[in-house]
Amino acid sequence: MQTQIQQPLIFQNSVVVFSKNYLPISRVPMKRAITLLVTGRAEALDLGKGSPWIVRSPSLALIVPEHIRLVTPHFEHRWKIPAVSRREVFRRDRHVCQYCGSTHPLTLDHVLPRSRGGLHRWENVVTACVTCNGRKGDRTPQEANMPLKSLPKAPMHPAVAFAEQFWLEG
Repeated sequence: MQTQIQQPLIFQNSVVVFSKNYLPISRVPMKRAITLLVTGRAEALDLGKGSPWIVRSPSLALIVPEHIRLVTPHFEHRWKIPAVSRREVFRRDRHVCQYCGSTHPLTLDHVLPRSRGGLHRWENVVTACVTCNGRKGDRTPQEANMPLKSLPKAPMHPAVAFAEQFWLEG
């Protein structure tokens, strides 16, 4: 009979990682944060929020705060806006019709119809269910009296999206 070793509850927490320039980059598991602190690749940040956790080993007691900052430069891979595709638009809109909130079956809809000069761009394409797409037809959302749940926009760089979410939650 095998017994599983339960990890302490402290390891279920996560830590926010800031770049050397104090830009919030991501949230990492506690184990990764400890590794970064012990190897000297990160330092503790005190933002006055929450209380730090104390992690003990036989030879070390480490204070792990809720926020750490990388001390070495963090090089981001070049990121470019993905091409407008069915999969990417569905991902952006979270697989939800932007007119009624339905989840099945889904299609793409051009806010300004292509027959009226609308382009196949991030700002003009949304996810729509078959029913709403047929009801809207060759009209704009205003003409069809079908307001959008959210305005379509191009995806953001993941680090920028995380930073925006972090500061809004703050």
